[in-house]
Amino acid sequence: MQQLLNQLIQEGYFHGAPMELVYAGFMLLAAFVVLSFFVAPLAGITSWLERRVWARIQSRVGPNRVGPQGILQWLADGIKNLLKEDIIPTAADRRLFALAPYVVFAGFFATFVVIPFGSQLIVADLNIGILYLLAITSLVVVGILMAGWSSNNKWSLLGGMRSAAQIVSYEIPAGLSLLTIVFAAGTMSMQGIITAQGWAPWNWFLFYNPFTFVAFFLYFTAALAEGNRTPFDIPEAESELVAGYVTEYSGMRFLFFFFAEWGNLYVIGAIATTLFLGGWQIPPVTDHPILAGVLQFIVFFLKAYLWVFVAMWVRGTLPRVRVDQLMSLCWKYMVPLAFICLLGTAAWMVIWPQGNRLASFFMFLIGLGILGLFLKRVSFQIRHARPVLYLKPYI
Repeated sequence: MQQLLNQLIQEGYFHGAPMELVYAGFMLLAAFVVLSFFVAPLAGITSWLERRVWARIQSRVGPNRVGPQGILQWLADGIKNLLKEDIIPTAADRRLFALAPYVVFAGFFATFVVIPFGSQLIVADLNIGILYLLAITSLVVVGILMAGWSSNNKWSLLGGMRSAAQIVSYEIPAGLSLLTIVFAAGTMSMQGIITAQGWAPWNWFLFYNPFTFVAFFLYFTAALAEGNRTPFDIPEAESELVAGYVTEYSGMRFLFFFFAEWGNLYVIGAIATTLFLGGWQIPPVTDHPILAGVLQFIVFFLKAYLWVFVAMWVRGTLPRVRVDQLMSLCWKYMVPLAFICLLGTAAWMVIWPQGNRLASFFMFLIGLGILGLFLKRVSFQIRHARPVLYLKPYI
């Protein structure tokens, strides 16, 4: 999209207009298009799919009334929240309380600026894309702290403090894991990282060496913790804190927090796809630019949404960890492992500056073996699952 704007400027479409206003207007237009036609439907459908996945895991039906298979339930819930009364507690800090959900949403939505959906489908290909991601997502911490403190509620404050400690802690292993890929690619540009990989799996940075392979799982675990996802959802632990930092919220402000959470699942998958899974790279099947762009978008979307499904699966399977277990996992295990991966990748590049294709292919085979064992275990559990007994109540 940035290249399209530059081409229009070169052809004289905005002759005489201030370039700063042209760029600002184009960015606002791109943000509106992305929000209206991609982010909002994606977050809504993800909320419906997540409830359906949980229901299947727990032998329930899930939402199945509004629309075919309940697929319009997210739209009905959105309209319901829009029509609900927006209550601000009397003792709350009204300005900060009202502003907090929008700060959280802005921190999530701004990440789409540098996410490359295709070779030409990106809002802005910044040469510091990774640093931009790490910086802009920190706004989420600010918004959550604002929500917890301004509510003037002890449960909200505890949830905000938990979230701040959790996100700040897990940003370290997440950032170090991403830095291993920056070392391997030699650039912080999201498009540059994708072009440094190939369409074949053994050319992905996931299988570049053993250290990047481990770094992928460290990043995904840390990203789930930063997104307050189960088993790391202690900031909004319903059994302990009512609803955590969103306890006092209602209506659309309440929905905005979860809107950002559901949309953030795709952001996590998109970053993992970009850095570790080859991004939008496709086999050379066509030279047509439009067809190639569509194929790139489909490939990128499916790769990213696979990890959205995995996050749903994890949430429906694992129990919530304790606060001490959460912090112990980060500082005692994930941070040292992330440093080892970073130093190991640096040493690997000193020994093999151009990479080791044989080692990459061997890592790919190991990954296939691990995936095969995992699928074998899953199929065993499905075959031997006990049927649920439904007892009729006495009348």
